[in-house]
Formats: sequence, C-alpha cells, structure tokens
Amino acid sequence: MALRRNKLTVVGAGFVGATAAHWAAAKELGDVVVVDIIEGMPQGKGLDLFEASPVEAFDAKVIGTNDYKDTANSDLVIITAGIPRKPGMSRDDLLTTNTNIVRSVTEQICKYSPNAFLIIVSNPLDAMTYVAYKVSGFPTNRVVGMAGVLDAARFRSFIAMELGVSVKDIQAFVLGGHGDTMVPLPRYTTVSGIPIPDLIPKERIDAIVDRTRNGGAEIVSLLKTGSAFYAPSASAVQMAESILKDQKRILPCCAYCNKEYEVGGYFVGVPVMLGAGGVEKVIEIKLTAEEKALFGKSVAAVRDLVKALKV
Repeated sequence: MALRRNKLTVVGAGFVGATAAHWAAAKELGDVVVVDIIEGMPQGKGLDLFEASPVEAFDAKVIGTNDYKDTANSDLVIITAGIPRKPGMSRDDLLTTNTNIVRSVTEQICKYSPNAFLIIVSNPLDAMTYVAYKVSGFPTNRVVGMAGVLDAARFRSFIAMELGVSVKDIQAFVLGGHGDTMVPLPRYTTVSGIPIPDLIPKERIDAIVDRTRNGGAEIVSLLKTGSAFYAPSASAVQMAESILKDQKRILPCCAYCNKEYEVGGYFVGVPVMLGAGGVEKVIEIKLTAEEKALFGKSVAAVRDLVKALKV
C-alpha cells in the first residue's frame, strides 16, 4: 500500500501565502495547494513554484486554485487571507474587514477538511485566531496562531546584530498579544545558554525590546506598499513542520488559554509544545511581578479586541 503524502493548503496567494507555499514545498512537508479568490494568481504562482522543483530538487506537487474543493482532505491549513497593513494602520484597524474574510475562509476549509489543523497568520492575529476557533468549532488543540515565533525571530535577529554573533545560538521567548503590548522576556533569552542581561546593558536591551514590539511597523514603513512576508511565512511553516513531523518543538504561539496564566478563555502568545496532536501542551513559566503586569496588560488588549468581534 502506497504511503499518502501530507496535504497542506495555504489560503491567500499574496506575498505571505505564496512565500509560505515556497518554504513548505522546499521542505517537502507534503503536496501544497494555494487557494485565492483572484483568478489566475494562485494558478500562476503554483505552477511557477512547481517548475522550480526540478532545480531545487524537492518532491511536492504544487497547485493553485480558486475552488476550495481542491483543498479537500488537507492535513493542515495556513490561513494568510486578509488585507495587509498600510503605513499608519495598526493591526487592530484591520479588525472588521479581516473578521469577515477569516470567517468566510474558515467556513470553506471546515466544509472540505473537517480534520485539519489551522494555523492563522491574518491580522489582528490573536483576534483572528479566536474567529477561526469559533467559526470552525474545532477543538482548541487544532487552532493556533502564528505570532510568537515571528516576534521571537525578530528579537533574536536584533540581539545577533547587537552582539555580532550567530542567530543560531540565540533562543528567545515573547509572550502576550501580537502587537504593541507583546512581552519579550530577556530573562528567558539566551546566547548559547548565557542570559542576555549578562551580555547586553539594560538600556540596550530595552531598545531592542522596543524595536521588537515595532518590528512589523518598521517593515511596513520601509516597504510603504505592503507588510512583512519572508519572516512571517517562515514562522508559520516552522509551526506546520513541527505538527506534520510530530517534532514536539517548544515554540511561542498564539494558543488557547483558560486557567493557564489565568487568561480566562482567549488566544494569546505562550510557549507551547507542537506535535502530531497540534497544541499538545501549554507550558507555564514563572513570571516576575513586572512581567505578570505586562502580560496582564497584553491579555487585556486581546480581550478588548475579541469583545469587539461579531462572531
């Protein structure tokens, strides 16, 4: 009996979606379907990506489509659909428009892939993950948002730039909502096991934390006509890989917390174990009084967004 390849769907053929498809195919996570409402765009990008496979020597069928029937029986779905941020816009400004888009997309995905895992990338991230959860009716372990991996990657990048060391040796954690209230944790951030407060003066750490919080806005202001896509898509695919390959990676993700961290039933950024069961465990770490206060402020911001939703 032939082994069945995993099937991975990416919703949205824009920069984030197309680049996610690229990372996923190159890693041979499975056959890839890119779906978008714009006629011709997903088909063209899908064909172009498949035609790269002989050059880069990866085995993955890649197709683009406007029909959700082609996504049927997907094992995992990355949702990137939504309007991107423009200069001067906050992630929260996108709330109403992207709520309607994510609701519609999730309904279609559930119709054809009722057993899929969902990774949400659409902004405002924490609220859109909640929308996908409510609309899908999926258990909380099968719905997760991509935020912390990206925020931690930015934090790690800036630390590497500061110290002139390899990014490979830096581990970092970022908690809370994906936005201005996120909580980078220097105490839990290390370079080859050495906590960064032992390597970088506090004023420089504070500056790096501030740059991390505004990392998305910095790129929006530079691009002027769009938002980040390389790092967000790579982050989503790292999460997908951990689930599809049952890697049990400990990654900061937007996951459902109720009693954990006393969140009370919302999706927020916390460290989780990602494996074949999706979010297999939310890991609670000890926080100082100051960190708890910052995390509480971040959770409150997420709660306010969710209360403004109409789902």
